[in-house]
Amino acid sequence: MKALWRGQVIAESGGTREAGGYTYFPREEVRMELLHAVPKTERDLACPHGVQFYDLIQGSVRSPRAAWSYEAPKAAMQPVDHWIGFWEDVEIV
Repeated sequence: MKALWRGQVIAESGGTREAGGYTYFPREEVRMELLHAVPKTERDLACPHGVQFYDLIQGSVRSPRAAWSYEAPKAAMQPVDHWIGFWEDVEIV
């Protein structure tokens, strides 16, 4: 599977996982140089899985909070511990 952002591949893997209705990519198969951690909101801090959101940034183009990772997932999300999920501006094909 691939994650596409603005026509470019930002993640590609034959070993993605599905959880909670989203596709997650192994961190080592994501172009992490394009992801920039954002400060956690009150809602983020309340997440039981320890969520960290990322903006996608390349040059002057930014897609806010377009990716996330669970840093302390509970049992249901353990299979995607520290993997990267995408939404909104990112197409999964």
